[in-house]
Amino acid sequence: MPMPRAASAPSRRRRGPSSRRQARWALAAVAAGAFCVQLDSFALNPALPVIRAELHGSAAAAAWTVSGYLLAAGSLMPVAGRLGDLYGRRRMLLVGLVLFAAAASLCALAPSLPLLVAARVLQGAGGALIMPTGLALLTNVCPPDREQRGLGGHRAIGRALGLAGVATVCGPFLGGVLAASVSWRAVFWLTVPPTAIAALCALRAPASRAPDPRPFDVIGAVTATGALACLARWLQQPADGLWGAAAALLGALFVRAERRAVRQRQGRCSPVPLLDPSLFRNRPYVTLTAAGAVANAATVALLYVLPLLLSRGRGWPAAGAEPALLAPAAALAVGGPLAGRVRPAAAVRVMMLCLFTAAAALCALGWAGARMAAADGFTASAVATTTTIGRATTTTMATPMATTVMATAAATVAAAALGVAGGLALAGTQAVVRRERAGEASGVTKAVMTATAGLGLTAGGGSGTSLALPAAACLVAGGALVLELVLVRVGRPG
Repeated sequence: MPMPRAASAPSRRRRGPSSRRQARWALAAVAAGAFCVQLDSFALNPALPVIRAELHGSAAAAAWTVSGYLLAAGSLMPVAGRLGDLYGRRRMLLVGLVLFAAAASLCALAPSLPLLVAARVLQGAGGALIMPTGLALLTNVCPPDREQRGLGGHRAIGRALGLAGVATVCGPFLGGVLAASVSWRAVFWLTVPPTAIAALCALRAPASRAPDPRPFDVIGAVTATGALACLARWLQQPADGLWGAAAALLGALFVRAERRAVRQRQGRCSPVPLLDPSLFRNRPYVTLTAAGAVANAATVALLYVLPLLLSRGRGWPAAGAEPALLAPAAALAVGGPLAGRVRPAAAVRVMMLCLFTAAAALCALGWAGARMAAADGFTASAVATTTTIGRATTTTMATPMATTVMATAAATVAAAALGVAGGLALAGTQAVVRRERAGEASGVTKAVMTATAGLGLTAGGGSGTSLALPAAACLVAGGALVLELVLVRVGRPG
């Protein structure tokens, strides 16, 4: 045993600088790609009225420019992650970056709304390749034994997610400014140069793939993609039971296909199962993925409600509350790097603390929002009274500054806690799975988190600007993690 270590140490020292340099190129490629994916996920919402007016489409058709992108990205991520494992993670990352940049160019040049929606679906497919294959690439080219030098997979993923967090919060602001001052097409042109730079960086990253030559599970891929797409569509419109029934049917077909693939896995010509059944027996992986889905839904609700609350508290228009979003944006961006510094053994405990903290902060933010709503109601009644009397002046009552400061502070704490929780869901799950199936694991985690994002939007906007449901979901998820930790401790020998 000592002899192999002695023999391998010089070789590690010889290729150490080169491998570290390649790992940095991989980090740059994944970070830039994740930034572009998140930017185009959120930047187009403020531009939808402008797109609808210019391309002469209905409101429902214009909304598909966002829904089509998210549906394609979320439903294809498990397939994309497995393709990276089998055929090369760097190769699939390059394919995703090129596809994303080409589709962004087509979106910017689209002469009609149907062509724009089709290009957005293609762009979502590129984003589906970028995220899971990029995370799996970092997991394999930055293994945990390099943590002391700052090159471990946890920290690398955390840094990439930090840049993506900046795009998540700043995306609506950039989209609104570009659509109002330049053109909605500039939103897409904005992502083309960084995507091209990311592709050049990926060319210098090391290659990585799983040593399994068996063919790809086509039947499992088709049924899984269809089931996820129908599920995501049903979550957007829960009243339409047809999508839910289709998701259940395709899900049953997927389970049957995977069981058959598992039974035939010994054959050299049999396909590799799209999802390894042992993945769902991995309790830390399932725990972090489920908690991350709750945190992501709460993050989406927070990003939807926060501009409305802050604009109400300071008297700004909804599109003018961006300056007050700087602190929550910075907190959300820092969450990724902080999550990358959490040891895998402590990931579940830190996730629990983050969810409880987020629940308390969301409750405080909801209380501040209620105070602002009361002030708005007083102002509206005062204005109506003075108008009836016929005076030339109006009476206003601004929200006290202390309430606005409390709302901003609560939003910052919530964004920081949810940012760490989201980062743990992606970085932590990569640490508890086999490295050769890292793409598969990241694809499933990202797909679950993307599918539940619609629930956060429904919870945040379904009843005005309420944050009660996201706060309750975080509280329940935190309690479930407490129960999980207790059960693990009780079942541990000794």
